[in-house]
Amino acid sequence: MTTKHTYLVDLHFDHKVWTRRLGFFKEEVTMFESYLGEVAVKNTSHECTADVEHFQNQFIRQKEVIDELVHDIKIREEKLAHYAKENPVAIDHKYFQPEPEITERYMMFEKIYHELKEEYRRFLAKWM
Repeated sequence: MTTKHTYLVDLHFDHKVWTRRLGFFKEEVTMFESYLGEVAVKNTSHECTADVEHFQNQFIRQKEVIDELVHDIKIREEKLAHYAKENPVAIDHKYFQPEPEITERYMMFEKIYHELKEEYRRFLAKWM
């Protein structure tokens, strides 16, 4: 991934968008867990039970990853806010280096999350 320099306001905007999207994804996972409970009650076959356990584990892990990302984004925002407070002159015209590790983790999370969501939709179509 090529890292480019950007303005503080643009980094802040990206962080805000990511944090909101992550919050949405976490709410969505909670909803998926609810549907998963319904499927588990209605279908007690071994195959379905194994799939239910798989998705339970995946949903737990996704919420953990979301929490970790939100935390790391918050820490980055705090560092940027501290820098802006300490260096207020021309802060709007200074370029900043995005943190590629956070960006890559966020992009990878979205990719994996959307793949999991599609796998879950196929599961629901099969068992509901």
